[in-house]
Amino acid sequence: MTCTTILVGKDASYDGSTIVARNEDSMNGQFDPKRYIVVRPEDVKKHYRSVQTHAEVELPDNPMQYTAVPNVDQSEGFWGEAGVNEANVAISATETLTTNERVLGADPFVEFVPAKGKEGEPGYEPEIAGGVGEEDFLPIVLPYIKTAREGVERLGAFLEKYGTYEMNGIAFSDVNEIWWMETVGGHHWIAKRVPDEAYVTMPNQLGIDEFDLEDALGEQNEHMCSPDLAEFIEDNHLDLAVEATTPFNPRDAFGSHSDADHVYNTPRAWYMQRFFNPYDEVWDGPEADHTPESDDIPWARQPERKITIEDIKYVLSSHFQGTKFDPYGHLGDEHTRHMYRVIGINRQSHLSLVQIRPYRPQSSRALQWITYGSNVFNTLVPFYPNVETTPEYFSGTTMRVTSENFYWANRIIAALCNFTYAENYNAIERYQQKTGGMAHRMIAATDEQVARLGGDKEASAESMAQAELNAGNPEGDVEPMEPDQIIAATRNAEVREILKAANQSMADQIKAETDDLLNIVLHNASLQMSNAFNRSDN
Repeated sequence: MTCTTILVGKDASYDGSTIVARNEDSMNGQFDPKRYIVVRPEDVKKHYRSVQTHAEVELPDNPMQYTAVPNVDQSEGFWGEAGVNEANVAISATETLTTNERVLGADPFVEFVPAKGKEGEPGYEPEIAGGVGEEDFLPIVLPYIKTAREGVERLGAFLEKYGTYEMNGIAFSDVNEIWWMETVGGHHWIAKRVPDEAYVTMPNQLGIDEFDLEDALGEQNEHMCSPDLAEFIEDNHLDLAVEATTPFNPRDAFGSHSDADHVYNTPRAWYMQRFFNPYDEVWDGPEADHTPESDDIPWARQPERKITIEDIKYVLSSHFQGTKFDPYGHLGDEHTRHMYRVIGINRQSHLSLVQIRPYRPQSSRALQWITYGSNVFNTLVPFYPNVETTPEYFSGTTMRVTSENFYWANRIIAALCNFTYAENYNAIERYQQKTGGMAHRMIAATDEQVARLGGDKEASAESMAQAELNAGNPEGDVEPMEPDQIIAATRNAEVREILKAANQSMADQIKAETDDLLNIVLHNASLQMSNAFNRSDN
């Protein structure tokens, strides 16, 4: 999918959390309604078959529960996109990436080949299954991993065995670290640990620009890769360094630097880093260190200040405000305002942001912030993923247009506001700020309620993590636990009921505020209709 990703290391975030956020944008000319759900272990099929490529995978016993944001219409597959499991491990899959002809010649994609003719007749050729891809990654990986690193290893094994039919970037996170994985051709891959003090910006372009092959093929402290990557690079003359330099640059070797990148991809990286590091370098004018069309914008860098949830929402909603490239702005002209693909685009399907907080008990440690539709006009809503069901307003999306679910309410609001941006901008801004404040109040109140209950104490005792409980912490465990202890803690039924009630209360408040906003923007848009007249009978 055409997406935009931001990764924030724990020392770069405002509260020490690891944060993974990504817009999922549908293909041009189409919209993919989404729903936010919990997938229970009993609903996980042991035999998985890809809808698009017919790849078949046998899955292990004892899957964990996880959240997902799948398509409502699953005629083309599940497309779960982003979720958190019971071990408080998250995945965001995927950011579609670009590549080059040399890579595809060396390791072609594994694409589905339909059957030819009819079985039993002369000339019949059976179908050939394709590899695994974005449709498949979440359900075949997330229910079975207990750390972010395990996620890289498990998906890497699938890529080597089954191959893939597209270039993708995938994020894995737990409370300690974030790993970013990029597929290379049909069967190869690289992965790099996000520096704790840094953030990463990813448009639809292969991003990693420094990679330590020695570490990846050895200790794997900060890097991992497919086991034959060094030979693959050498045999196919993929290293483009003029001199023998380290570290290796995968973006040059495996990525693209096309004219299309300079319209579609690099401007997004430019704007995001311009926001997070406004004073570190010159971003505008003839003396700019980086421009919207620069190919060497860093993959990761340290921000000038700690990054908040609101910062991420702002950037992932961006239409290049304050520049001549803003389609809603007054700078520049009609040409410059439509030169580049903005981040907050009309065909956004959803935004998921997973925040894993080190200072909360395991049972309520993770938050998954969700929104649907064009980010310019919506609000980001937090939910505790460690529950057994999600609110109907977010999970009950239909293919039929209705204001009774959050997805279509946002679509309607965005369509009304697009042509009445000036008239409705203040209402949108007030809505976003008010609901953002409500979100943080809900989190604080729910965390306090879990703390009064005793955090992870009951579940931790059941998992023989008694040593963690002797630390005198009234909120239970906020120290490291073994993965199986984490899973036991997150299965605390009493805590789950608290989190479920909090989620429902949040959804109810958001529905009321969103209904009010719809009333306002519909009124304002109606006043701007072309057949309006400035006189009436009264």
